[in-house]
This record gives sequence, C-alpha cells and structure tokens, in this order.
Amino acid sequence: MAADLHCHTKLSDGSVGIEDLIVIAQKSGIDTIAITDHDCIAGTVRGQIIGKRYGVTVISGVEISAFDFEAGKKVHILSYLADSPDRLEAVCRHTSVARKRAGQIMMLKVASRFPITSDFIINHASGSTNLYKQHIMHALMDAGYTDKIFGELYHALFDPTSETNILAPTKYPSVEKVIEEIHGAGGIAVLAHPIWTGNTDEIEKYVSMGLDGVEVWHPSADEEDIIRLTAICKKHKLLMTGGSDFHGIYGAKSVTLGACSTPQEHLDKLMSYKAKRKRAERKAEKEAAAKTAQE
Repeated sequence: MAADLHCHTKLSDGSVGIEDLIVIAQKSGIDTIAITDHDCIAGTVRGQIIGKRYGVTVISGVEISAFDFEAGKKVHILSYLADSPDRLEAVCRHTSVARKRAGQIMMLKVASRFPITSDFIINHASGSTNLYKQHIMHALMDAGYTDKIFGELYHALFDPTSETNILAPTKYPSVEKVIEEIHGAGGIAVLAHPIWTGNTDEIEKYVSMGLDGVEVWHPSADEEDIIRLTAICKKHKLLMTGGSDFHGIYGAKSVTLGACSTPQEHLDKLMSYKAKRKRAERKAEKEAAAKTAQE
C-alpha cells in the first residue's frame, strides 16, 4: 500500500490542516503518512489520534533544517519514529526563533513596500507556528499584486540573486548536530530531497555523521536521479524513503498527496530499523565484552 512519508500542514508552510490532510490520504487510498512539518513536532500526537479515526497510520516525523557549513548548502533532515520526540524541541525551537526574527524583518519590508499592514500578513499565517514566505505571498495575492504564490513577484522578493529581494538571514544548526539530536531522541535520520537541495555529493560525508537513510522518491528526482540515489543507498546500506513533500497550494509545483511514495518493502525496513539496530548494538557489545575477557 502507498506510504507518503513527507507531508506538511498549516502548522508550518502547508495550506491544509491535519484532519484535512488525513481525509485526503484516506480518500486517495493512502494508508500510511508521516506529518513532517518544518522544525515543528506539534502535529504528531494529534495526527496519530485523528489518523486512527480514519484508518490512516500516521508515523511520527519532523523535517529539521540544518546547514552544511563546509559545502555552504542548506540541508533538510527528516526524523522518523523518535522514542522521545520532546527531546527534539530544543533544536526545533532554536530554528523557530531564528525564523521568526527573519520573518518579522521580511514582513516589515513588504509592509513598507506595498499598501498592506503587518496584521494583514500575520492573518495569513493563522494556525502556523511561524511566518513563511508563502504566507507573505498569499497576503500579496489577496491584495491583488500577484495571482500565484510562486512567480515573478516571488522571485523578485525571495530570490537571493534579485536586487529587490527582502531576504533576512536565518541561522541553522549543523548537519552533524541535527543527526546527533535525532539519534539522541531515539529517532531515524533521513536526508530529505537531496536532488532539490543539491546534497547528493555530500551523502557519504553525512553517512560518516550517522545518517540512516535518504529520501529517494521525491517530485524533484527523475528516473536517473532515483537510480543514482538507489545505488548510493545500497552501497552504504541506507534506508530508502519516499514522499510527495505535499504543501497544498503552498507548494512550488502542483503535487498531489501520494504523488511520490515509499514502497512497502522499504516502509517495512524503516519500521523495523531501530529494532535491527539495537540487536546489532547488543551483538557488538557482547563481542567486545568477550574479547576483553579473553585478553
């Protein structure tokens, strides 16, 4: 059965609520999803409760923002099945505070450039834990300055190469720090959409940091990309996941829930991964103890 392990809701930069997302999944024949809002774990428990009502399994997840300072690139790490998700609150809060500051700066710049108020923009972020670019663009749509979220105006305001951009810097934790935090919470660390963020060449480096898997099936990956990522995963014995990166109307492209999914074989491997890892750790401990006794 289909498993979409990368979905966003209104809690971050998605346009639909948790229950609506789950209903869409049920009516689309998708029996397993993961709610992976950006740097926000607030929807996990509620999602699982609502999911049971509709017969949809909701896997606990979160998409954590990071930065590869050596490569100078943004990196997104998906955390799945954390035993103690509350332990991820600190790293999520750190980024959320930084994003709030950046959002306020961008909002004030837009309010000074267009005849709209800060309150008008904030109203478009109602229900979200933060203010995202999509909320600003939605406000500008309602004010009549554009007819789409992503278009010429978006690029003028948010493209780093644009002379009229209003971007404000946001500091993110290192990739190593994020993977460490995920493991500390008893979770599984999976590199999100490496094709979209351009992180493919860095995968081996992230494996040395403890990366557990890679999101192979994603709207940004074509058949050649999938073949390449699959080969990398097999070489390093990494988990392979897939998801649509669903954002509703706030997505960069029109993508339906389940457009990309995790095959059952790989979903099973994800679900049994921690138990397998614990068995391997216990075996290693026993072998080390036996070796010490012999010495």
